[in-house]
Amino acid sequence: MDNKTEGERMGTEMELTGKARVFAVFGSPIEHSRSPAMHNAAIQALGLEAVYVPFRVEPDHLPEAIAGVRAMRFAGVNLTIPLKEAAVGLVDELSHEARRIGAVNTLWWDGDVLVGHSTDGEGFLRSLEAAIGDIPHKALILGAGGSSRGVCHALADRGVKLTISNRTVEKAEKLASEISNASGNTKASAISASFEELSEAAAHATLVVNCTSVGMEPRINESPLPEQFLRSQHVIYDLVYNPRETLLLRNARAKGAVALNGVDMLVHQGALSFELWTGFKPPLDVMKQAVLDTL
Repeated sequence: MDNKTEGERMGTEMELTGKARVFAVFGSPIEHSRSPAMHNAAIQALGLEAVYVPFRVEPDHLPEAIAGVRAMRFAGVNLTIPLKEAAVGLVDELSHEARRIGAVNTLWWDGDVLVGHSTDGEGFLRSLEAAIGDIPHKALILGAGGSSRGVCHALADRGVKLTISNRTVEKAEKLASEISNASGNTKASAISASFEELSEAAAHATLVVNCTSVGMEPRINESPLPEQFLRSQHVIYDLVYNPRETLLLRNARAKGAVALNGVDMLVHQGALSFELWTGFKPPLDVMKQAVLDTL
C-alpha cells in the first residue's frame, strides 16, 4: 500500500496502473516534438496518474488513428503538422474556434462526444501579450497553413491589419478572404513570397509572424524573410521552437528587433489543452522549463 501523500509523490515518477489516463500527440514528423516532455512534467508536478505519448501518424492513417482514440478511449490528443486540417471531418463535434479556423489541434471528450478544438490562436495571443504587452496594429504573416489560420483569426479578432504571404499565393488569398469575411474588425490581404512584395509588406508591418517550417530541420540555415527587410521596430515571432534560435531570430536580434521563438506559444496552447482534459490549471513555469531542458 502506498502511504505517500500527493505532495510527497509530486516531483517523482508516478506508477501507472489500469486507472491511468493516456494522452497523446499525433504528427509526422513527431521526433522533434517537445509536447511529451512538457505535458509529462505537468502531470508529474500535479501528481496525476497519467502519461502523454507521441505517435507518428501519416495523414492517410489519421482516420484509423482517431478510431484508435475512440476504441482505446485516450483521454485527450494533440494534433500537429500536417494533421490539423485533416482532422476537421473526423470528430463528432467541432468547437466554435475549430469550425471557424478550419483546423483542430486538440481532441477531448465531452461525455461520449469526441470534440475537436483549437488552442493555437488563444495560446499565441497569451504568449505575445505576456512578452510585449500591447499587440501591434499591423502584421505580416508568413505562411497560410494550419498554424497560420489560428494566428490570423486570433489577431483579426483584435483588429490587427493582416498581410498574409505564401509561396502558393492562391492559398494566401483564400485565407485572407476568409478572414475578411469572418471578421468585422479588420481586413486581410494576400501577397506572394516574392522579394518585392515581401519587402513592401515588411516595411509597413510592426509584427512579423513565421508560421512556416523554414528554420526547422533540415532547413536550419534558411530564413523565410531576407535579413535586409528586418528593422529595429519589428517584433519578430517565429513559431519554430526547435532550434531555439532560428536564423530569422538571430538576424532580428542583430537588427535590434524584439525576437520571440515558439516556446511560449507551445506552452500556452498546451496548457489550454491540458486544462480541457484534466480540469486542472497546469504550472506554466514547469512546462516551459521542461521544454527548454530538451532544446
